[in-house]
Formats: sequence, structure tokens, C-alpha cells
Amino acid sequence: MKRVEHIGIAVKDLVAANELYEILLGVAPYKQEEVKSEQVMTSFFQVGETKIELLFPISKQSAIHKHIEKRGEGMHHIAFEVEDIYQEMDRLRKKGFRILNDKPKKGADNKLICFVHPKSANSVLIELCQTIKEKE
Repeated sequence: MKRVEHIGIAVKDLVAANELYEILLGVAPYKQEEVKSEQVMTSFFQVGETKIELLFPISKQSAIHKHIEKRGEGMHHIAFEVEDIYQEMDRLRKKGFRILNDKPKKGADNKLICFVHPKSANSVLIELCQTIKEKE
């Protein structure tokens, strides 16, 4: 694992949350992006080397909607940047971690992503992410 890439925060109102975090962090979001596969709208803030990702459900079937219904707004996951997501998934499986994805999928902010089940990580949902490299 290279570093904490971002912290994901589930929100009920993306406009209000963007305003709040813009005041709190002193910067505007640098990107908003819909991730259809996850049924969420994301908004990213850059703070030093770390990002904050606000996650707003665009469907009642989204995992974020279910998370908010069960636990309310707040921290959803911590994402770690990895060099090789396939290798890291394999390494963690061999160490007994439960990986929620059979293979990585495209996420927001030009990343391949997968998740480690919270029961494997002291009740914290962990996301692994790798920047998608453009073919040269």
C-alpha cells in the first residue's frame, strides 16, 4: 500500500455537503462525477496529498443509500492507493481478508477499485484503488 488515497463520506444532500466541506477545508471540490455502477454522485476535495470523497446516493438501491439508512451520514470508507490492485487483492486474500469483489471495477476519479469487507478490518470498509494508466 502506497498511501491513504481518500476518505469516503456518505451524505444525504450533496449541495449542502459541498458547501460545508468547502468552508471547512478552504477549497472548492475539484471534480464531481457520477459512478453509475455504484449508483452514486461523487464530489472530490484535495487536501494536501489526501482527498475527501463525498458520496451521494442517486438510487435507493445504492450501497450508500443503504449505509445512510442504517448508520446515518458520516465516514463510509478509507481508500488506499496500491501499485498493482490484482497483486494486492491476492496478497490480502492469502492473509485471510475477505475481498468483496472478484475482480477490480472502474470507480470514480480514473481508478480501478475493490473493497475489503469491514468484518476483515475492525469494522472499517477498506477500498483499494489503482490509477488507470492510459495506454501509450
